[in-house]
Amino acid sequence: SDHERLRPAADCTPIEYPKPDNEVSFDLLSSVALTGTNHDHDQPAHLTLKDDSVPAARNFAIYDGPEQRFCPAGVYEYIHDDDAAPPRLQINAQNCIHCKTCDIKCPSQNIDWVTPESGGGPAYSGM
Repeated sequence: SDHERLRPAADCTPIEYPKPDNEVSFDLLSSVALTGTNHDHDQPAHLTLKDDSVPAARNFAIYDGPEQRFCPAGVYEYIHDDDAAPPRLQINAQNCIHCKTCDIKCPSQNIDWVTPESGGGPAYSGM
């Protein structure tokens, strides 16, 4: 499976991407806005963690928090609340474009993605 092929961060060289030029490439949140995805704020969470301790103890410790890189919509973000404590994973579910990459790619298979209650998703225009 795809999640089994992820290598530890120590075995990899970070990729340095150029800054968006706003002509051919765009920043992440502008691209998310173009999907037209809308979420009802009072619906049940469609992204959950099976174990809240896994992101910091395993995914961040071994893989340097791959969720913040494999998600194309910036849903997952590691927050450093305290310099001494490990970072916590924050889920920005309102950014989700329903690609399900997180459910497939998470190395610990700790993220559970379910279809949102409203069944919504991207509303790309011109397709």
